[in-house]
Amino acid sequence: MSAALLGAAALAGAQTLNWNALNGPQKHTVDVNAGIEYGATLGVGYGYHLKAGLPMILNAEFSLPAGSNTTDDFKTKMGAQLRLWQWRSLAFSVEAQGVFRRYETDYVRLLNFGSDFSGAIGLYLPRWFVAAHAGFDKAIVTHFKNSELLKESYPAIKDGWYQPATGGHFYFGLQGGYSTRALDVYLEAGQIIEQDFKTAPLLPLYARFGWSLKLRE
Repeated sequence: MSAALLGAAALAGAQTLNWNALNGPQKHTVDVNAGIEYGATLGVGYGYHLKAGLPMILNAEFSLPAGSNTTDDFKTKMGAQLRLWQWRSLAFSVEAQGVFRRYETDYVRLLNFGSDFSGAIGLYLPRWFVAAHAGFDKAIVTHFKNSELLKESYPAIKDGWYQPATGGHFYFGLQGGYSTRALDVYLEAGQIIEQDFKTAPLLPLYARFGWSLKLRE
């Protein structure tokens, strides 16, 4: 069940951006992407370049699976992305996000709150970038609402919140892209493994292609 929940509209990682292509007047980014992770997915995101001691992006993301009944499953994320270190064109950034997921079948509806922590280190130039990226997506607490169909077979089954944490997975891969003054086009791909470092999902790979539009304040 945890694999299915984590796979609900799952898009790995953070908004992909070129730290060396951001400039002062460009405070807003709008991201549109499509990818594969447990299935085909579509996503949109928004980022705000915050004026702080270290470069920081406040962001929000929404993703859902491609296909029919898309409103049954979706995933939202909100958090911040921070560039902690830079030396010439090399940079290291981290991101922390809160996650809310919804997943529904004929038998159960799941509502989950979780977290996603990730980091990236790479080479960022004004026109292009390439980086290694890794993170951990955790489903912390989940509410189960069982359908009447399931209750007919299992009358004793109960609705309610389930703890402890119901699952998590690590992801790691590469990301890269091309940048212009107003647009980043990027591609990322990698591998997924469950938190026990032994179990892999049926489709243990992810990929995402997208573009980020940079807007002035």
